Amino acid sequence: MSMKPTVIAVALALIGAVSVASAQTANTPDVSPPWQHGQNNDAVNRGFEFTVPDADNLADFHGNPDHPALALYVGGNYFFAMAPLVKAFEAKYPEYKGRLYWETIPPGLLVKQIQAGGTVTVGNMTWTVKPDVYLAGLKAVQKQVDAGLLQAPAVPYATNTLTIMVAAGNPMHIEGLSDLSKPSIKLAMPNPAFEGIARQIEASLQKAGGKTLETQVYDTKVTQGSTELTHIHHRQTPLWIMQGRADAGVTWQSEAVFQEQAGHPISHVDIPANQNTTAIYAGAIVKDAPHAQAAQRWLNFIQSKEGLAIFEHYGFKPYVASQSGS
Repeated sequence: MSMKPTVIAVALALIGAVSVASAQTANTPDVSPPWQHGQNNDAVNRGFEFTVPDADNLADFHGNPDHPALALYVGGNYFFAMAPLVKAFEAKYPEYKGRLYWETIPPGLLVKQIQAGGTVTVGNMTWTVKPDVYLAGLKAVQKQVDAGLLQAPAVPYATNTLTIMVAAGNPMHIEGLSDLSKPSIKLAMPNPAFEGIARQIEASLQKAGGKTLETQVYDTKVTQGSTELTHIHHRQTPLWIMQGRADAGVTWQSEAVFQEQAGHPISHVDIPANQNTTAIYAGAIVKDAPHAQAAQRWLNFIQSKEGLAIFEHYGFKPYVASQSGS
């Protein structure tokens, strides 16, 4: 059953409708996550709504955890694409309407949650949702297939490249990766301990300036305090830049595209192809997934023309079998 183009258009319009061009300072409420104004939640009955940005927002947990029909553990690099993806998926499979649950924390932390039986604690709240699908970088997915947490095969579907996220207007006049070693530039950089993107960033830093540049950014400047390591780079990097806490940070280019589309005072500096690194996104069904049929339907959907069209809206590219990446 194929979807009409208008379904994709409507789904994309919903996420695009959250433009917050008026967010100019760190004191503007819209600067704080969540940034989708409820769109990244497909629950039909939301009861009493209580969201306080900067205090109570649970920005990376979506939907209703009470007996979902499909639970997705999604590496957070495309949290912004999930609303239109879910809406388009539900248009194709109406039986799942309002019954998806998904998380978008870093892939390494999602693995820890899988190992904990799906239980997670945020602040004063603890809940359990066992995942059906795990989605992250291809190598990360294959690693967990080999470890027995996921079922083969690892299914690749889209690719992404890196960029340097900066404040609108690029006030620090950053021109490339080599500038990130300057002591005067405050960086927000993903933590290598559990954020997969850090591996790709380290590779790009070495391409741009050898081991010396990587050491300056990820060692010397951390010690000096001019590089601050994030825990959820896809939320913290733009937030810290808008707060003036950081001047720049390396992220996936799709994340900068989203911030610009949302009207936030964020821009980006392109990284040349010979210094860039390509990520391949993949997914696999979790071993003993509670909803195996729904899981397979999701993997099929994100490889489809309809699913890939949503990814391409944010600058992702479809995976081609001949590609190599992380």
